[in-house]
Amino acid sequence: MEKIAIQDLYPEDLSYCYGCGRLNEHGHRIKSYWEGDKTVARFTPESYHIAIPGYVYGGLIASLIDCHGTGTAALAVQRYGEDKNASREAARFVTASLKVDFIKPTPLGPELQLQGEILEMKGRKVISEIKVIAEGKVTAIGKVVAVQIQKGLTDTNN
Repeated sequence: MEKIAIQDLYPEDLSYCYGCGRLNEHGHRIKSYWEGDKTVARFTPESYHIAIPGYVYGGLIASLIDCHGTGTAALAVQRYGEDKNASREAARFVTASLKVDFIKPTPLGPELQLQGEILEMKGRKVISEIKVIAEGKVTAIGKVVAVQIQKGLTDTNN
Protein backbone atom coordinates (compact mmCIF):
# COMPACT_ATOMS: atom_id res chain seq x y z
CA MET A 1 0.00 0.00 0.00
CA GLU A 2 1.39 3.40 -1.02
CA LYS A 3 1.76 5.97 1.73
CA ILE A 4 -0.07 9.26 1.39
CA ALA A 5 1.93 12.31 2.43
CA ILE A 6 0.22 14.81 4.71
CA GLN A 7 0.89 17.50 2.07
CA ASP A 8 -1.29 15.54 -0.38
CA LEU A 9 -4.20 16.08 2.03
CA TYR A 10 -3.78 19.86 2.33
CA PRO A 11 -6.72 21.86 0.95
CA GLU A 12 -6.10 22.87 -2.65
CA ASP A 13 -6.09 26.62 -1.91
CA LEU A 14 -3.36 26.04 0.71
CA SER A 15 -1.09 23.84 -1.44
CA TYR A 16 1.18 26.40 -3.11
CA CYS A 17 3.97 26.68 -0.54
CA TYR A 18 7.42 26.81 -2.13
CA GLY A 19 8.74 24.16 0.23
CA CYS A 20 5.89 21.68 0.44
CA GLY A 21 3.08 22.72 -1.88
CA ARG A 22 2.09 19.98 -4.30
CA LEU A 23 0.71 22.63 -6.67
CA ASN A 24 3.88 24.75 -6.85
CA GLU A 25 5.67 23.45 -9.93
CA HIS A 26 8.86 25.34 -9.01
CA GLY A 27 8.97 24.35 -5.34
CA HIS A 28 10.65 21.56 -3.39
CA ARG A 29 7.42 19.57 -2.89
CA ILE A 30 8.65 17.74 0.19
CA LYS A 31 6.43 14.94 1.49
CA SER A 32 6.10 14.17 5.20
CA TYR A 33 5.07 10.80 6.63
CA TRP A 34 5.03 8.89 9.90
CA GLU A 35 7.74 6.27 10.32
CA GLY A 36 7.08 4.77 13.73
CA ASP A 37 6.94 7.56 16.28
CA LYS A 38 8.94 10.04 14.14
CA THR A 39 7.94 12.03 11.08
CA VAL A 40 10.19 11.74 8.06
CA ALA A 41 10.69 13.57 4.77
CA ARG A 42 13.47 13.19 2.24
CA PHE A 43 15.01 15.70 -0.14
CA THR A 44 17.99 15.55 -2.47
CA PRO A 45 19.52 19.00 -3.06
CA GLU A 46 20.42 19.96 -6.62
CA SER A 47 23.81 21.35 -7.65
CA TYR A 48 22.41 24.91 -7.57
CA HIS A 49 21.51 24.57 -3.85
CA ILE A 50 25.16 25.34 -3.12
CA ALA A 51 26.62 27.51 -0.37
CA ILE A 52 30.30 26.87 -1.00
CA PRO A 53 31.62 24.07 -3.19
CA GLY A 54 30.47 20.73 -1.82
CA TYR A 55 27.98 22.05 0.72
CA VAL A 56 24.27 22.92 0.88
CA TYR A 57 23.08 26.51 1.28
CA GLY A 58 21.85 27.11 4.85
CA GLY A 59 18.69 28.86 3.67
CA LEU A 60 17.59 25.64 1.98
CA ILE A 61 18.21 23.73 5.21
CA ALA A 62 16.05 26.24 7.12
CA SER A 63 13.33 26.03 4.47
CA LEU A 64 13.23 22.23 4.66
CA ILE A 65 13.05 22.32 8.47
CA ASP A 66 10.29 24.94 8.27
CA CYS A 67 8.10 22.94 5.89
CA HIS A 68 8.68 19.57 7.52
CA GLY A 69 7.85 21.26 10.84
CA THR A 70 4.44 22.41 9.59
CA GLY A 71 3.91 18.97 8.03
CA THR A 72 4.85 17.35 11.32
CA ALA A 73 2.27 19.53 13.08
CA ALA A 74 -0.43 18.44 10.62
CA LEU A 75 0.58 14.80 11.09
CA ALA A 76 0.42 15.23 14.87
CA VAL A 77 -3.11 16.62 14.73
CA GLN A 78 -4.14 13.83 12.39
CA ARG A 79 -2.73 11.14 14.72
CA TYR A 80 -3.29 12.63 18.17
CA GLY A 81 -5.90 15.35 17.69
CA GLU A 82 -9.55 15.16 18.59
CA ASP A 83 -10.72 14.72 14.97
CA LYS A 84 -8.80 11.66 13.74
CA ASN A 85 -9.95 11.14 10.14
CA ALA A 86 -7.07 10.41 7.76
CA SER A 87 -9.19 10.65 4.61
CA ARG A 88 -10.25 14.28 5.08
CA GLU A 89 -8.30 17.40 4.23
CA ALA A 90 -5.40 17.85 6.61
CA ALA A 91 -5.13 20.71 9.05
CA ARG A 92 -2.83 23.39 7.64
CA PHE A 93 -0.23 25.15 9.75
CA VAL A 94 1.99 28.22 9.41
CA THR A 95 5.26 28.83 11.18
CA ALA A 96 5.13 31.14 14.19
CA SER A 97 8.78 30.59 15.15
CA LEU A 98 11.74 28.86 13.56
CA LYS A 99 15.10 28.34 15.24
CA VAL A 100 17.86 26.49 13.43
CA ASP A 101 21.20 25.34 14.82
CA PHE A 102 23.71 24.31 12.18
CA ILE A 103 25.74 21.50 13.73
CA LYS A 104 28.11 20.85 10.83
CA PRO A 105 28.19 21.64 7.11
CA THR A 106 25.63 19.63 5.12
CA PRO A 107 27.25 17.88 2.15
CA LEU A 108 25.84 18.57 -1.31
CA GLY A 109 25.01 15.34 -3.12
CA PRO A 110 23.48 12.79 -0.75
CA GLU A 111 19.78 12.58 0.03
CA LEU A 112 18.85 14.47 3.18
CA GLN A 113 16.50 12.96 5.71
CA LEU A 114 14.34 15.23 7.83
CA GLN A 115 13.28 13.57 11.05
CA GLY A 116 10.64 15.16 13.27
CA GLU A 117 9.58 14.66 16.84
CA ILE A 118 6.59 16.26 18.57
CA LEU A 119 7.65 18.23 21.66
CA GLU A 120 4.31 19.82 22.60
CA MET A 121 0.71 20.12 21.43
CA LYS A 122 -1.53 22.77 22.95
CA GLY A 123 -4.65 24.19 21.33
CA ARG A 124 -3.79 25.31 17.79
CA LYS A 125 -0.02 25.20 18.50
CA VAL A 126 2.37 22.31 17.84
CA ILE A 127 6.07 22.49 18.69
CA SER A 128 8.43 20.05 17.02
CA GLU A 129 12.13 19.33 16.73
CA ILE A 130 13.37 18.60 13.22
CA LYS A 131 16.76 17.03 12.53
CA VAL A 132 18.51 17.15 9.17
CA ILE A 133 20.52 13.99 8.58
CA ALA A 134 23.05 13.48 5.77
CA GLU A 135 24.93 10.21 5.38
CA GLY A 136 23.79 9.15 8.87
CA LYS A 137 25.03 12.33 10.58
CA VAL A 138 22.93 15.14 12.04
CA THR A 139 23.93 18.38 10.33
CA ALA A 140 21.22 20.74 11.63
CA ILE A 141 18.51 20.77 14.28
CA GLY A 142 15.51 23.05 14.19
CA LYS A 143 12.72 23.91 16.56
CA VAL A 144 9.45 24.82 14.85
CA VAL A 145 6.46 26.42 16.51
CA ALA A 146 3.55 25.89 14.13
CA VAL A 147 0.06 27.34 14.50
CA GLN A 148 -3.00 25.91 12.80
CA ILE A 149 -4.58 28.20 10.22
CA GLN A 150 -8.12 29.20 11.06
CA LYS A 151 -10.79 28.79 8.40
CA GLY A 152 -11.23 31.90 6.30
CA LEU A 153 -7.62 33.07 6.66
CA THR A 154 -7.04 32.93 2.92
CA ASP A 155 -10.39 34.52 2.04
CA THR A 156 -9.39 37.70 0.16
CA ASN A 157 -12.77 39.29 0.94
CA ASN A 158 -11.93 39.64 4.67
